[in-house]
Amino acid sequence: MGRKEDALEYHRRGRKGKLEVVPTKPLVSQIDLSLAYTPGVAEPCLEIAQDEDKSWEYTARANLVAVISNGTAVLGLGDIGPAAGKPVMEGKACLFKKFADIDVFDLEIAEKDVDKFVDIVAALEPTFGGINLEDVAAPACFEIEEKLRQRMRIPVFHDDQHGTAIISGAGLLNAAALAGKQLAEIKLVVSGAGAAAIACVEFFIQLGITRENVVLVDSKGVIHRGRTDLNRQKAKFAVADDGRRTLADAMRGADMFMGVSVANTVTQDMLRTMADRPIVFALANPDPEISYPDAITARPDAIVATGRSDFPNQVNNVLGFPYIFRGALDCRATTVSEAMKLAAARALAELTREPVPDSVVMAYGGKSLKMGPDYFIPKPFDPRVLWWVAPAVAQAAMESGVARIKFDIAEYRERLMSKGSNAAYSIMRTITKEAQRDPRRIVFPHAANPRLLRAVQQIVDEDIAKPVLLGRPAEIEALCLEMSLDLMSRVEIIDPRVTPNRRYAERLYELRQRKGVTQHAAQALVTKSDYYAAIMVERGDADGMVTGFRLNYPETVRPPLEILGLSPGAKVAVGMYMMVLQNSVKFFGDTVFNIFPDAETLADITVQMADAVQGFGVTPRVAMISYSNFGSVRHPDVTRIHRTIDLVRERRPDLEIDGEMQPELALDPAKRQQSYGFSRLTRSANTLVFSSLASGNAAYQVAKVLGGASAVGPILLGVARPVAAMQNEATVEEIVNMTSHVVLKAQQMRRDQKRA
Repeated sequence: MGRKEDALEYHRRGRKGKLEVVPTKPLVSQIDLSLAYTPGVAEPCLEIAQDEDKSWEYTARANLVAVISNGTAVLGLGDIGPAAGKPVMEGKACLFKKFADIDVFDLEIAEKDVDKFVDIVAALEPTFGGINLEDVAAPACFEIEEKLRQRMRIPVFHDDQHGTAIISGAGLLNAAALAGKQLAEIKLVVSGAGAAAIACVEFFIQLGITRENVVLVDSKGVIHRGRTDLNRQKAKFAVADDGRRTLADAMRGADMFMGVSVANTVTQDMLRTMADRPIVFALANPDPEISYPDAITARPDAIVATGRSDFPNQVNNVLGFPYIFRGALDCRATTVSEAMKLAAARALAELTREPVPDSVVMAYGGKSLKMGPDYFIPKPFDPRVLWWVAPAVAQAAMESGVARIKFDIAEYRERLMSKGSNAAYSIMRTITKEAQRDPRRIVFPHAANPRLLRAVQQIVDEDIAKPVLLGRPAEIEALCLEMSLDLMSRVEIIDPRVTPNRRYAERLYELRQRKGVTQHAAQALVTKSDYYAAIMVERGDADGMVTGFRLNYPETVRPPLEILGLSPGAKVAVGMYMMVLQNSVKFFGDTVFNIFPDAETLADITVQMADAVQGFGVTPRVAMISYSNFGSVRHPDVTRIHRTIDLVRERRPDLEIDGEMQPELALDPAKRQQSYGFSRLTRSANTLVFSSLASGNAAYQVAKVLGGASAVGPILLGVARPVAAMQNEATVEEIVNMTSHVVLKAQQMRRDQKRA
């Protein structure tokens, strides 16, 4: 965190605090108001009065969680009271929304009496779909949760206990595998005996740890049966009095240490007494029981996790509660069962073993992430956690009998992936799967590029394509060695300057001799990677090319356009971007090539974009964007769009298309229906065709910079052979995605040729 003044200013500037309530239905007319409130609101009220479960259908309850605290154990700050704890609860609400799109009301209750607190919370059941208890001190938190779970038929989850247990449980599964230790044989020592510590131990036992192999140590020493100061929770873990009294005594020969206590309670000498390949979870925040560097220095063979984000393997509760509640809410679970918690931990452990997308790698400094001592817990900003954990939780709820409704888990997972930024992941995942069915030979010019080589490593590892790299082998090998990439024996490398291809030079001269290219010029051009790659594709020696990374965009696209030409029937090349927004994906074009197309050209652009969107598995709904709405302005530009729509409908009568219209109407079905009920668009447009390059290019850049959208592309349409022309700043993930797209187009072209 920054300076104190920065934190205070962050919370007080503008609208105070961190939350607001926003209506989800239109409230722009008297009709809207009469439906939202009296008299229309009486209808859902009467339905719910007859069947209380209808509240899940007619109110926000199905997506609403209460974050509830009495402020007795706030974030390491202690008993600071409910009002002082409110900023933390608002922050927790923000995390629910950010990571799982769950709405939250935070409730700070000025009550320490257990039964009174329980009565207050239990009475709120009709309002919420779930209860997240937060920062309630032990041992009261155990009793409060237990009583609420008995009284309420919605999930009650004390995150300080179970969140830490679930995430550290996932870490335990992977750490034990890395250390070659069987869970049942692990000797575990725990520093701390509060809510989190006891919940973690109980959870570890469910995962397979043997209860008799666990030793808890609190501020007074080892918890043994000779002590008379133990509460009910601690007494369950009291061990025989064998003379061990201190944490140092307990750690001798232990396989695992877990700290949920205070800073600097463990020394390097204590770690040196542990068994081989020790597992060390030092989770005290902000300062752990022993620092990560000290732990690794003392025991280089240790497998270490902390609660800090600046070291590997952070045990962060944000990996759990948003997704556990997402799955629980969506199946309308009556509780969070033990099976649901175990499913969450196992899903997190399994996810860690999957290849990590480059977007996640780049978010964490660009360092490779692969299952091992430095990475055995997923990163908090990995978007895949949503569709790994929530479906696992929902399935466990259905199987353990606590779900009110049941649904197909595969369809549910796909639905989660299609949300917002996940939609692009879902689309590209589908394309990648298709590419892997029949990997094609793809050529990459200017291959001596670190980002490109990292992408090629992923392409080879995932069997997406058969890469051919153009460049100097020694330079490529040096980069691979520097970045620890395993490529040299797995890809073909050609240096066009050292091994010129006479046949390619002759073909280039044949194609361009009436475009000002002499034989000598053709021989020179074919030594350039871009032209060499394009001729490879044109001759059939490669199925497609992925280019960019070095030249400006016009120079990048010139060789494939000159050599490969346009697709049959295409009037122009088209540049299209997939814009990934918070809750949707849109396609913008043309953003690259055509400055001011006439109606025929604009119609061709529209059809090409619609076909491409369809190829992504998305039903295109096309809006022709203008400054005018359905003839509200009379101008030749507007007439040009009307003519375009007529031409498109002649070619694609089944295509959902309308315009001209302003972006607001294209994207807001309610406003469009209110003023222009005749519009043929049935939903929000997902394919926006701009009437000029200036408007299209500006729109995608404004959406990217001001709107926070991610721009995937440009996706090159209209070229006769499969080509991706990347921008210089393209990420590894974008290169991999576009390579998958090129492979898919090459597969389609091969099938078309066979049918012909």
